[in-house]
Amino acid sequence: MRAVVTRVSSASVRINGETVGKIGKGFLVLLGVSRDDTMAQAEKIADKICGLRVFEDDAGKMNLNLEAAGGELLIVSQFTLYADCKSRRPGFSYAARPDTAIPLYEAVMKLCADRGFKVEHGEFGAEMMVESINDGPVTIILDTDVL
Repeated sequence: MRAVVTRVSSASVRINGETVGKIGKGFLVLLGVSRDDTMAQAEKIADKICGLRVFEDDAGKMNLNLEAAGGELLIVSQFTLYADCKSRRPGFSYAARPDTAIPLYEAVMKLCADRGFKVEHGEFGAEMMVESINDGPVTIILDTDVL
């Protein structure tokens, strides 16, 4: 799995002009699932997302995790994170098909929610408009193949 995790002061996702997910301070997570991913990768990436210490403490150091910062999550499916860009037109053969990707995407959201976090989301496969106010900016790329 791959995730682009951005620290935000707010973020939202709209489908057909309607806001379907919205958070304040926290992480906007763009989540990609590969064709070889399993529940083990879902658990690994959820643990890493929830534990990242990138919020500032009283001394201005990036020392606090999502829980300590009182943060929320907006998780949006993003199959394009597995784009093959060998040519100018990307291919997506490394991305999981929906029958694999949807349960793993939902599992990551549930694992984060089970830790007590507010988790908002988009809709898998929908045309979405994502807005965010990046804080920092702080953006971390996670890949379970290298975690």
